[in-house]
Amino acid sequence: MMTRVLDLKGADIGNLELPLIFDTPIRLDIIRKVYANLSSRRYQHQGRYPAAGEVVSAESRNTGLGMARIARARGEGFPRAGQAAGVAGVRHGRVAHPPVSWKTVVKKVNKKEKALGFCSAVAATANKSLIEIRGHKVPNLLHFPLVISNEIENIQKTSDLEKALLSLNLGPDLTRARTIRRIPSGKSRMRGRSRRTALSAIIVVANNSPVSRLRNSLSGVDVKTINELSILDLAPGANPIRLTIYSKNAIESFNKVKCRYHKIMEVSEPNG
Repeated sequence: MMTRVLDLKGADIGNLELPLIFDTPIRLDIIRKVYANLSSRRYQHQGRYPAAGEVVSAESRNTGLGMARIARARGEGFPRAGQAAGVAGVRHGRVAHPPVSWKTVVKKVNKKEKALGFCSAVAATANKSLIEIRGHKVPNLLHFPLVISNEIENIQKTSDLEKALLSLNLGPDLTRARTIRRIPSGKSRMRGRSRRTALSAIIVVANNSPVSRLRNSLSGVDVKTINELSILDLAPGANPIRLTIYSKNAIESFNKVKCRYHKIMEVSEPNG
């Protein structure tokens, strides 16, 4: 499988043979499952005060009074007196089965399944229809995956990075990420998450380079190395697949990344 290599001005400078990882079948079900399991590592443990709803002087009045034997608040002369308290299922009572902080919330994922999901997500970055279905604006791009010369790794200024992305006809997608601002409902607005912004391209490089310092300098644009790249970056929200830009060095680094599918293919080719 071949692809075009572009320079920072968007000019075609040659062809490149893609690694075997881009021949992986696109399994959207595996991508979603691996994403859900990996994202569980970010969950915050929840718990409740063990005595919540039970810190009350309540006692049962036993039988013979024509009322239920449920515990009731002691005292008289105030509204709370005589009301059911200290048990579940009553007003102001405790929660029957509250969440506990020691619960195991991290979901495990098989190693082979995780590798297949990652390889499948990388292969999906070569599918223009999936990229457009996600919402990216790439009408003027014809060749995927989008591979750029290694000059992109040496960019040190945000203005130069933006100029390079505009030269690659990514202006509509940058504008989309810059203009979309959503105000989420619920308590997230009170917890420092008052806005949600759209995601644009993610730039994948081989190693830590000057352009790595520019991550999040442009709205919706992120920079990751091969070692940092995860299915959480390629398919945010388990929705394949994010617009991805690879440097030439990053593409060559994928020759070392394999899953069980590739090993089966390597064994079957000589016999074929």
